[in-house]
Amino acid sequence: MNLRLFFTLVGASLLLAGYAHYFTENELFRFITSSLAIIFLAAWLGKATESVAHYAGDRVGGFLNATFGNAAELIIAFFLVKEGLFDMVKASITGAIIGNMLLVLGLSVLLGGLKYKEQTFNGQLAGHNASLMMLGIVALFIPAVFMQGLPPLEIERLSIVIAVLLILSYLLWLVFSMFTHRDFLSDIETHDSEASWSKGVSVLMLALSTFFVAVVSEWLVHSVHHVSEAFGWSELFVGAFVIAIIGNAAEHSAALLLAMKGRIGAAVEIAVGSSLQIALFVAPTLVLISLLMGRPMDIVFTAYELAAIGVATFITISITRDGATNWFEGVLLLVVYIILGTAFFFA
Repeated sequence: MNLRLFFTLVGASLLLAGYAHYFTENELFRFITSSLAIIFLAAWLGKATESVAHYAGDRVGGFLNATFGNAAELIIAFFLVKEGLFDMVKASITGAIIGNMLLVLGLSVLLGGLKYKEQTFNGQLAGHNASLMMLGIVALFIPAVFMQGLPPLEIERLSIVIAVLLILSYLLWLVFSMFTHRDFLSDIETHDSEASWSKGVSVLMLALSTFFVAVVSEWLVHSVHHVSEAFGWSELFVGAFVIAIIGNAAEHSAALLLAMKGRIGAAVEIAVGSSLQIALFVAPTLVLISLLMGRPMDIVFTAYELAAIGVATFITISITRDGATNWFEGVLLLVVYIILGTAFFFA
């Protein structure tokens, strides 16, 4: 698509969403226009990420997309924490984790696999990702077991300790993967893709698109509650799937574009890397932020949420551990996601 036409559509959708948010009272219209704007903004972010990855490599490009893409989830969750809606915050965290591992990765593997018979990526990276995913499961499972019956103050203290340890682990992983062992985790293939913009403009585009995704996501979170009540959706389903899918729009766009161009390594880095960032950095950061707001949030998740994250983690590890993917493995991931979505809808 011509860039001028593309940005015309982006601008028009953004103006329409802004008009609906500030000058109308129709919540359904606000929801539809905000969702449409996020779709176009996510495509913009995906194009910017692909351009940055051209200069920085798939690993750094994927990390940047996961970080910038998760800004929407973090901002949405921030407003939910501010309102004291902790159950919905945890449900949205759960949905973001399983959405990235099952929906984003599943669609990327499926569509990329339909074009390429088999796509490969660094097997050592897959192994380390598996270990980090297991750390996330352990860190969420332990509080749910050991905090039962504890006084609120002790639950708060244990949540803080776990949050700090998870953030520290994630920062050390960045040092390990980006610096000390970068060569071992580098891409196994080089790709001859063209960047849409220069290096400086690509970074600027990534920052601008992320900013607007975050703004429109904040608009949408206000209308989604009214829409969910109108359709009779539960808070668990709204948090785990509706808000999570909206927040993951950026990752969807970027990962699919890269996978369909044969760059499955970058797509895996976006999908799995984003889930890891949410579990090991975003979730514990929200726990610490809640303390500053005077509304302490613990890190205890429900049995439904833990089961969903555990299932998503194990199927993702099973499929990615060999460093190769095909379209049928994408189908398996999507089937699991649909099963979980159906279960959450009726829960």
